[in-house]
Amino acid sequence: MQHFKSNGKLLLTAEYLVLDGAKALALPTKLGQSLTVDANDSNHLQWKSYDEANQLWYEDQFFIDKIKIAKHDASNPISERLLQIFNAVLELNPNALEEHKGYSFTTQQDFNRFWGLGTSSTLINNMAQWAKIDAYALLEKTFGGSGYDIACAQQRSAILYQRTNTKPLVSNVDFNPVFKNHLYFVYLNKKQNSREGIAKYKAHKGDLSHSIDAINAITQSIITCNSLADFKTLISTHEVIISKVIDQKPVKDLLFNDFDGAIKSLGAWGGDFILVASDINPEAYFISKGYSTVIPYSQFI
Repeated sequence: MQHFKSNGKLLLTAEYLVLDGAKALALPTKLGQSLTVDANDSNHLQWKSYDEANQLWYEDQFFIDKIKIAKHDASNPISERLLQIFNAVLELNPNALEEHKGYSFTTQQDFNRFWGLGTSSTLINNMAQWAKIDAYALLEKTFGGSGYDIACAQQRSAILYQRTNTKPLVSNVDFNPVFKNHLYFVYLNKKQNSREGIAKYKAHKGDLSHSIDAINAITQSIITCNSLADFKTLISTHEVIISKVIDQKPVKDLLFNDFDGAIKSLGAWGGDFILVASDINPEAYFISKGYSTVIPYSQFI
């Protein structure tokens, strides 16, 4: 039996612009996803996925061809995606599956899969570890994206991430703000499809050089920030810059314009989690607005 575990992720700065080389501050989460692989003599692949409540939420079986994984009916979009992943694995390592053997794959998530904390990236990183291949290459052949989520899956502390034309630059940073007890993550009750957000961004982006320079400066300032008031200003300024880049209103303007504090989208705008910086516990406010998942920073990071 083989066992692998990867961390979830939150992108604190440089959403969208990270695709074009901006420096991003990203945070691995305490919650993640594990993968267990057992070899057997069945000549097929059995897949089971369990959620954070240990409930089976997905199960399927695939047939092993000599060089390709197949299924007679892969109409289930999850099955289609797994087929894509398996076949990409075999492209990168044709010897990942031993001849005349079958395998049982079991995944277990610590977090709600609708939260956008990295269901896909943790799976890709775990599969890459099992197949002994490069996780970034597997991501590129499957989900795409900047790769910061793969970097988070492999790290246990905050990282500074920058995409390059070759291998991404990943460095650990000491990000442990003294005001972290005033930071909260709030779930917007909807999972955002980051691939759709990226597609829209790529379709409309113009000259990004000034925006990237400004976001890089904000990222560096956030890493060393020691004041809650300064942090609020930094994330609010960040929201204004990205708002202009993607031509969307910031989430505070859309949903929480009466909130006394600063709010920042994390990752693709329009869903998943937001970061809230507040002098007082904002849980009652967000619950009154219909958002009941309010998680203190230290519980996640």
